[in-house]
Amino acid sequence: MKNILLVTMDQLRGDMIGHPLVETPTLDLLCAEGVHFARHYAQAAPCAPGRAALYTGTYQMNNRVVANGTPLDDRFDNVARLARRAGFAPSLFGYTDQGLDPRTTDAGDERLDTYSGILDGFDPTFWLPEDQSPWLRWLESLGYGDRADYITELSLEPTRPAEHSISAFLTNAFLEWVVQQSEPWFAHLSYLRPHPPYAAAGEYANRYDPDDCEPGIEPMAHPHPLHEAAMTLPVTAAPETERGRRELRAQYYGMLTEVDAQFGRIVEELKESGAWDETLVIVTADHGDQLCDQGLIEKLAFFEQSYHIPLLIHDPDAPEQHGSVVTAFTENVDVVPTIAVALGQPAPAQCDGRPLQPFLWGETPVWWRDAAHYEWDWRYLFIGGDGRGGWPDNRFLEQQNLAVLRDDRGAYVHFGDGSWLLFDLEVDPTWRTTSEDPVRVLHYAQAMLSWRQEHLDRTLTDLLLTPERPGRWPGRE
Repeated sequence: MKNILLVTMDQLRGDMIGHPLVETPTLDLLCAEGVHFARHYAQAAPCAPGRAALYTGTYQMNNRVVANGTPLDDRFDNVARLARRAGFAPSLFGYTDQGLDPRTTDAGDERLDTYSGILDGFDPTFWLPEDQSPWLRWLESLGYGDRADYITELSLEPTRPAEHSISAFLTNAFLEWVVQQSEPWFAHLSYLRPHPPYAAAGEYANRYDPDDCEPGIEPMAHPHPLHEAAMTLPVTAAPETERGRRELRAQYYGMLTEVDAQFGRIVEELKESGAWDETLVIVTADHGDQLCDQGLIEKLAFFEQSYHIPLLIHDPDAPEQHGSVVTAFTENVDVVPTIAVALGQPAPAQCDGRPLQPFLWGETPVWWRDAAHYEWDWRYLFIGGDGRGGWPDNRFLEQQNLAVLRDDRGAYVHFGDGSWLLFDLEVDPTWRTTSEDPVRVLHYAQAMLSWRQEHLDRTLTDLLLTPERPGRWPGRE
């Protein structure tokens, strides 16, 4: 049995792999000694929704984690529980941002006060909660003074040496642990960077000249009202000046190069110990970042910069495919089924994704999707704020969402109120040109409806209660 290392780099865009300016030697090495899935997509944003899809293999329309603060229903299987069934004690280094199902505890449980909980099944070997308190205590022990708000501390990363960064802190902990392992292990290494604030650690804050960085794609001439509103909010609006946008990108690039260097220390240790050839390594992200494209920062709405993310897989058992690039559409819901196959376990019946092993083994899957899909829900803006809701009579909250189907030719956005957008990516790959061709719109609307119907929850649907007990019964999927 080989080791499993699942790595996430928070808010990492897919186009950073092979970027002409950004230096990522460790990720480049993963491309050379693994398979690069070049058109890979997250299924939701922000962090908790994106990770719920990654950890359970389910679309948001099924897991219903729609915001940072939505609890994950305890009925869902997950990657940590899967690892336990395979005989591992899965270790967490970092965070998972999964909220506790309130039906599994009492109202006084402090874990109900935050979304940044630990996914059930993981051993919190080195947990970094939302307040980053373990790292802040370490900084205090190094003489940096009293603990302060973690956002302020992260903003100060350029003032401290890179070896004192939050990425270095997490890497140190993993390295101390991994050298002590004598049996096969399963670990999830969850890096915060390159998540904002946009402030790179130490010398990496000056690694890239803003003049060399792109300012980002300009917004479309007549933006959708949702897009227009997001460009007015301080938390999601890109800097007003071109210089400000270039400086923001320079810091993001620096953050990525720094976390790449920290992860490189782990790859080096695995190679030196001989564990590299015994470890399945999966590197991905929870979602992307607008990074000033379309006048936006952070992760939101319908543009693919928020959802197109990397996926790199090093499978030591399939060296023939190392260095290959897969251009088929793949999704983060495929990760759990892929790990299940690697562990010799059946993929949970809930999974909306499919195993990626055919690509890793150089085979062409009998069936594969011809588009990528993702969702975004913004009802959290209205929950408990102005009295809106009123289920079951008032369905206002249920309309504050969208779903996207993106294929080779276009991207169809369907809003919860029934409105839609269709971006013509053949004419304009920058997502600034829309189409109202009724024939094309009908095609995409039908394809999205078929996608939703195909992925309705199937946990108990594929069995029958008869003496013969036919179908996919629990325990013998």
